Order: sequence, then C-alpha cells, then structure tokens
Amino acid sequence: MIQVTLKGGVVREYESGTTVGQVAASLGAGLAKAACAGRVDGEVRDLRFPLEADCALEILTFEDQDGKRAFWHTTSHVLAQAVQHLFPEAKFAIGPAIDNGFYYDFDVPTPFSAEDLEKIEAEMAKIVKAALPLESFTLEPAQALELMKDQPYKVELIEEHSGKGERISFYRQGDFTDLCAGPHLMTTAGIKAIRLTSCTGAYWRGSEKNKMLSRIYGISFPKKSELEEYLARIEEAKRRDHRKLGKELGLFTLLDEGPGFPFFLPNGMVLKNTLLEYWREIHHRHGYVEISTPIILNQQLWHRSGHWDHYKDNMYTTVIDGEDYAVKPMNCPGGMLVYKTEPHSYRDLPMRVAELGLVHRHELSGALHGLFRVRCFTQDDAHIFMTFDQIKSEIKGVMDLIDEVYSLFGFKYHIELSTMPEDHMGDERVWEEATNTLRAAMEEKGRRYEINEGDGAFYGPKLDFHLEDSLGRTWQCGTIQLDFQMPERFELEYTGADGEKHRPVMIHRVAFGSIERFIGILIEHFAGAFPLWLSPVQAVVMPVSEKYADYAEKVTAELDAAGLRVKSDLRPEKIGYKIREAQLQKIPYMLIVGEKEVAADTVSVRSRSRGDLGAMAVGQFISDAKEEIRTKKQDI
Repeated sequence: MIQVTLKGGVVREYESGTTVGQVAASLGAGLAKAACAGRVDGEVRDLRFPLEADCALEILTFEDQDGKRAFWHTTSHVLAQAVQHLFPEAKFAIGPAIDNGFYYDFDVPTPFSAEDLEKIEAEMAKIVKAALPLESFTLEPAQALELMKDQPYKVELIEEHSGKGERISFYRQGDFTDLCAGPHLMTTAGIKAIRLTSCTGAYWRGSEKNKMLSRIYGISFPKKSELEEYLARIEEAKRRDHRKLGKELGLFTLLDEGPGFPFFLPNGMVLKNTLLEYWREIHHRHGYVEISTPIILNQQLWHRSGHWDHYKDNMYTTVIDGEDYAVKPMNCPGGMLVYKTEPHSYRDLPMRVAELGLVHRHELSGALHGLFRVRCFTQDDAHIFMTFDQIKSEIKGVMDLIDEVYSLFGFKYHIELSTMPEDHMGDERVWEEATNTLRAAMEEKGRRYEINEGDGAFYGPKLDFHLEDSLGRTWQCGTIQLDFQMPERFELEYTGADGEKHRPVMIHRVAFGSIERFIGILIEHFAGAFPLWLSPVQAVVMPVSEKYADYAEKVTAELDAAGLRVKSDLRPEKIGYKIREAQLQKIPYMLIVGEKEVAADTVSVRSRSRGDLGAMAVGQFISDAKEEIRTKKQDI
C-alpha cells in the first residue's frame, strides 16, 4: 500500500499502481467526470499515470490552468483526427495547448478556408459524440519511425529523440494516432463545446528557413454556456482592440515603410509623455537616478555581456568605420559602462540607476501585433547595484514600486518565479543561491507565487509580474532579475568597509516593461476611455451656436492657462452631434456654453461616464478637475 496526500492534507491509502484517474473516481463520480489531469509531487501527470510510491496528489479539473491545458491538448488531437478524415493528404506537425486554447499545424496543398473550418468543426463534433477512449503506448525508436514513416514532421521529431535511449510515446483515439507525451483526457466525450477561431500561416519550428504550414487555432469547453461566455468576451475584446482604437483616437499608426516600428501621433505622444512623467515621479520618490545610454555600441561589448552568444538572432547590426556595431536589444551593457565611469564605495550602494531606453529587437513579420509585439520599443529599465546583504531589501523595494504602479491602474496581478534555463551563464550553485534569495524576499513580503521552471534569463533567475486587465486577460509586464554574472563579466567593483575591492550584485528590473506594449494594454483595459489624468484631451468646450464662440474660446483659454488639456469645438454643427462625437473620442468632460452660461459666467458640465452634472463656475470646474488629476482618480 502507498500513502497519497490529497489537497487539504488528507492522507489516503491505495494499492501501488493505482492511477490518478482511479484515485479521482474513489473520491466521487463528479470529480472523476471533471478530472483532466493530476499533479503528482508538483509534476503534471496523465490520468493514466500509476502511483507507485507515497506522494502528494492534486486532481486537476478545467478550473485549473494545467487541467485546461490537458483538456485543450486533447481537443487538438480531435482537430487533427477531423482533418485526417476530411483531408487525407494532410501532413501533421504539432498540436499543443496554449494559454488560451490550442492549435495544430498542418502541411496541406491549399490553406484552409472559413468553409473548411466549419466542416472540420462539424467532424470534430462527431468524434466527440463517439466518446472515443484515448490510449497511450510507447514504441522503440525504430518501431516509431515505421509507424510514422508517412509523416515527415513526426519522423524529424522522433529522430531527435531516438538518440536519448528512450521509448517514444504515442496516444491513439479511434483511427488517429499521434506522437505525444500527454497528458490527455480519458475520452473525447467531455469536450462539449468547440470553436475553431482562425487559420494562419506558421513556419515549421518558427524558422523562416522552413516551410510555411497552416495553423488552425481553436478553443473548447466542458459546457456550451462557457463557450458562449467566451465568445461574448471575444466580441468585447474586438471592441477594445488597441489597433482599432489607436486609429480612431489618433494615438499611433503602423506603416508599411516601417513594419513593427510604431509611429506615435500627437494624442499618443501626450499619453506616452504623461506615463513617462509618472514614471519619473515614482522613480524619484523611490531613490532612482536617471541615465541615457547610446542606441548603437560596438559588437565587442555585446560579446562581453553575453548577449551576442545568446541573443544575436534578434539583433540588428551595422558597420561604422570598418568596425562591427550592434543596435542595442537591451539597455544592460550601457548601464554597466555607466557604473564603471567612476570608482564606488560601499557608502554609494545601493545605487538605483533607471533608464528609458529605446531598444530594437528583430521579430518575425508574422509575429508582429500592433503595440504588443514590435521591433522597437522603450524599456523602462533600471539596474540596482548593491552589496550581498542589501539584496533582499532591494527586491522588496522593487516589489513595492511595481505594486504601486499596477494598483494605480486597477490591475490585479500574480507573480512567477522563473528558474535556471538550459542556456545559462554561471555556476549552478550561484543560481541556486540567487533563486533562494528571490524566494525568501517574496515569502517575507507574504506574496504568493508560482514556479516557472527553466524560464529564467540566461544570466539569472527572475520574478515575472503577470497583470490582469478588465477582461480577465493576463499580461507579463514587470520583472525583477537577479544577476551575479554581468558584474563579473564587466569587472564591476566597489571598495568595502574593509578597504578591499568587492564585486557588487545587480538587479535588472522593469515596471511597465515595454512602454509601447503597456500603452496597448491600457488602451484595451480602459477601452480608450482613459482616466482624466491620462486622457490626451481632458475637456472640450462647445458653444450651442456660433453666437457664443467668443465665450467658448475665453473658457478654453482659462482651462489651458490652468494646465488642462482642452480644445474647443466651434463648428457650426448641432450640439447633440458635437456631444456624440466627443463621446466617441472618449473625452472625459464636455463643457457646453450658451446664453445662460455666458450671463452667469459658468459652463454646463457633461461627464463621459456620469452624464449631465449641471452648471458650474469655470473656476470650480478647474479646481475639481485638477484635484481629480492630482489624485489620479480612476474612471473605468
């Protein structure tokens, strides 16, 4: 018998070899039906996985992210089986679960049409209705190659694994067999609602050197009502799409002359500069100094920093005076050089050095997406140089700063601790020490976190901050990265209290992340209806007829002199039309003036969100608006 510790600390005994699915069944028919996978001693396992020793077990349902991934991974196999039925000439690549659904890549003579997706979706419904059981099995590499001999992409994957001395894992459902490690549902029956959302091109293994495949994206749920809710959220997301609103509100544009290089328009620059003013304000308050480093630096610097070895495919290069240079993809090496411009004592530390640095990174054209994925962006970097004893307190300070920023915008967030990747610099013992320090800082702050194994930066472990917007979507923005490697590479020093030279420790961190990406998130979070302090235009003055244009201009001048961002609408249009246009432009306040307002030296105030607020003295409106701006009141 083995002891299985369940959620809540309950311990039960089972026969050795009992599967995760059988444990779920022993706990209740409802849980067995809902079970998608299990977490055994922290590792996600298939429901078929046998428990052969004492362990901790959590049954994962669709309510758990890893349960969702097993559910969606199974649906991707249903998709592939449907394509096999309808398009027997198709060659199959990969079909993983992703953060919000699944996809499968196919090699087909002609890309799938919208009509094709409808047919595939109908065929998937038949497969689900058949309640096909999923069976797992393994083969020796030679047997696996024979089984998949007509599938070149599967053969390539098998050949990569064949030298590891491992058997190759497969899953079978009905007449479809796929190379796969799982986990999967027990049958197809639990997939009650499916929607194929799009079809795009995707290079095999993400390389432009490889063939373009047809990628079908989809989503699925255990209840039809959940799909309906999801589709409603998608429609709301379309309404909030930052690319659409960016054009309508005159914030930014993307042009063929510079794909992936955004152009900020006047309203967008006001928004961007307002954010940067806030950034400077909060960093000054938290004890940072600001620097600026060059965009182009010689290639030797990037070799020294390690970026060339780990990042060269994402870098733009040039030649100046016969010497190789690179456009910076990160600000870090420049920050190292700034530190080295003068000697430092332990009394100087911690040194908090911030930079709004313009960086360039090569992204595949197919990956570009509005402001979310661009080729140049402003990174709100900071590098903190410190003694070993200061690490924990500095990490806590950064956590406080990031919390202050996200709370201001009304974002919830969660933290992930990303550990050492395969491609890393430095001694593993140093990595372990750095990781434990990050862990301890979070625990002392009482912050919950998740472990993201193997996703650290190449120079150190990191904390990633994933914020949640008004639609419940998550975005990775802030990060804290602990680095023992780069101070070593750049031979950074400080003089200690003992009079000897010592190596500082360094933190890399961002709060916004990419300013451009953060703006895109804000546009969608607020649906373009920014709070007053962020709005490019804070008020518009509208005369009800041309007779009152002079008074409207006088009011506009008063607001402008008070520091408010204001414009007047003097067009000979009906007032209702002007109000509707201002609403569409998401302007927070509309100040309407006519005969009564001129006589009383007032304005009739209409709020974007609260409607008609009645008549108000101009000075009172200015005072109220400035207080709303000072407190950065949110209005979503």
